[in-house]
Amino acid sequence: MGLLWLVTLIWAFSFSLIGEFLTSRVDPYLAVSSRMLLALLLFLPWLFKSTSSKTQAMALAAIGAIQLGLMYLLLYHSFLYLSVAEVLLFTILTPVYISVLDYFWRYKKLHFRWLGPALLAIVGALVIRYQNLSSDFWWGLLLIQAANFCFAFGQVAYRQLNLGSTAAQRYNFGWFFVGATITSLLATVLFADWNKMPTTTLDYGILVWLGVVASGLGYWLWNAGARQVNANQLAVMNNVLIPAGLVVNFVFWQQNVNWWTLSAGSVLIFSSLLWAGRQNTN
Repeated sequence: MGLLWLVTLIWAFSFSLIGEFLTSRVDPYLAVSSRMLLALLLFLPWLFKSTSSKTQAMALAAIGAIQLGLMYLLLYHSFLYLSVAEVLLFTILTPVYISVLDYFWRYKKLHFRWLGPALLAIVGALVIRYQNLSSDFWWGLLLIQAANFCFAFGQVAYRQLNLGSTAAQRYNFGWFFVGATITSLLATVLFADWNKMPTTTLDYGILVWLGVVASGLGYWLWNAGARQVNANQLAVMNNVLIPAGLVVNFVFWQQNVNWWTLSAGSVLIFSSLLWAGRQNTN
């Protein structure tokens, strides 16, 4: 759980940077592809020492293409229709996708008794983030749910691979970013608005942070941590980002926070985390 908590703190800060600074100034395709390329460069020295089989390398690349490449393209576009708070609200269904996908992957059938902690985490997130929605929210909702499904699929698929310890995984994790980079670069070539390149030192600094730390280190440690917990713990941790992100928004950007709903929702989310820890879904 320690790895998941660490990455949650990193992502809570990064999430706000996207909404507060990049969305209106930098083309989303350019932002995503630069992040993936920087993350790939971070792992390139280890990738040269990779011991992955061809099949395993292709599997990692495919997971990266879906979990990161496709997911980020959908996520960044959702900010064109939604506020940061609304994006956070619509991520609350990710735990259900993880619980259902993980159980179906292993047993080839659906069993909804594992959904209890995930559903409680969703209730907690909804308590925190429910608000009046903007007129464009339907497009944003569809984009976010597609992104949520991609992210959930990647986490569940990564859990099934035989990759060894967290330290050992760094030698092969570069293949994950190979897939993500190819997907995002192809989309950039086809659809990017080259008039919305990063122009300021702040833009470049944020992209470096997002690429090297939030994406590179963040996804390596998150996926490694996903293999050390059961499926429902992983599902619930996906919603811990919501209260963490709101606290960061308040501390750094002075965004308004309803502390009563934040407290009540957080209690429900952390209760669901304790409930998930008592279930053996491995």
